[in-house]
Amino acid sequence: MFGKPSRTGRTLQYVALTGYLIFLGFPLVWLLSTAFKPPRELVRLHPTLIPSNPTVQNFVQAFTEQQLGRAALNSLQVSLASAVLTVLVALPASYALARFRTKLGTVALGWVLLSQLFPFVLLIIPIFLILRQVGLANTHAGLVLIYVVWALPFALWMLQGFVRNIPRELEEAASVDGASRLQVLRRVVFPLLAPGIVATALFSFISAWNEFFFALVLVKTPELATLPVALARFVGIEGTARLGPLAAGSLLATLPSLIFFAVMQRRLSSGSLAGAVKG
Repeated sequence: MFGKPSRTGRTLQYVALTGYLIFLGFPLVWLLSTAFKPPRELVRLHPTLIPSNPTVQNFVQAFTEQQLGRAALNSLQVSLASAVLTVLVALPASYALARFRTKLGTVALGWVLLSQLFPFVLLIIPIFLILRQVGLANTHAGLVLIYVVWALPFALWMLQGFVRNIPRELEEAASVDGASRLQVLRRVVFPLLAPGIVATALFSFISAWNEFFFALVLVKTPELATLPVALARFVGIEGTARLGPLAAGSLLATLPSLIFFAVMQRRLSSGSLAGAVKG
């Protein structure tokens, strides 16, 4: 058996963890700093982390020039719809893949994962032609459909792993007590799958919220543009970026994901069997 780590080993672990947190957090801190800098400070030869003359003018320009409020609302609607539909489709499918294991199911799961390897550029033209034929091009409904289909492979793979971790004996015990299949799913399986459902919803929401390529190609009406597309307009044709408004808009774009994760992260404690004692 391994003994307890020494004081030196523990210190090295904390140093490595601190360095990793700084590596992850510094871009967000620099983004926050840039969002409050006036134009003159943004072009300094030796930039500083703390703005000398903080201003909120970048936020005003971000909202007034590119209608970030409308774009954020569009992204929120599309992301929430994508997350809900992905969970509703993946939940029964993942249960079937995990509990009724057949050669066909194994092949289907392999093909689902293999489909993630196809590049976006290879699929965008046939996807656009299909959506145009069915009248879903340049609509949020078509964008939601694409996001759900694109998130399903990983959602299925992730959820069926959670289902397999639920002991079959719990379902069998509920059936012996007289519960129907639907009651077993509702009272035993679904409560135990809460961490997996939350993780799947988070993945689907964040994927749809941050997605840029499909939204750029499939949606052409400015009023229907999502937030990543609206932020891209702060970059000129020659690649010159307006750093102030772009940083302010990007900072605001990170908030919904952080809030969504903060609200739902308490349900991410996987391994809980609280649902097994209900009823």
